[in-house]
Amino acid sequence: MPDAAMASTRRTAAPQWWRWLGLAAAVIVLDLATKAWVVSIFREGQEMPVTSFFSLVLAYNTGAAFSFLAGHDGWQRWLFTGIAIVASVVLVWMLRRGGHRMLMCGLALILGGALGNLWDRVLEGRVTDFLFFHYAGWSWPAFNVADSAISVGAAMLILDSFRKENK
Repeated sequence: MPDAAMASTRRTAAPQWWRWLGLAAAVIVLDLATKAWVVSIFREGQEMPVTSFFSLVLAYNTGAAFSFLAGHDGWQRWLFTGIAIVASVVLVWMLRRGGHRMLMCGLALILGGALGNLWDRVLEGRVTDFLFFHYAGWSWPAFNVADSAISVGAAMLILDSFRKENK
């Protein structure tokens, strides 16, 4: 491809790059704002029922998903920090490569969620969780906006993987 055509392609791709970073930034802002709000009105372990199956609760997680490795003496903070940093670099690289909207949206949601939880982990050594679903003695571990964005983003990547490529 001639240099002028490549430069034109790069210029066209740049707005898409920033748009998806903007979505990741919006996830981070929403995540940090909701965590700050919950921390400002709840004590750790305090629960406020919203419906018969959903409550707001302030919980802290020093581990990963489902409190994986939470009971250890602190080394896991740096392990999960490193994983989040490496994953974020890879996600940014993938976003820069471009792709279809569903793929790009999924990557941006995962990036925003990873960085939202990374912020907590670096500054406090734990992640703040507050969304708690439960029913008839069954409960799902508390989670947050960042976790939700990661889950939705992962689902979008899975769905995108089934999409047929136009030849």
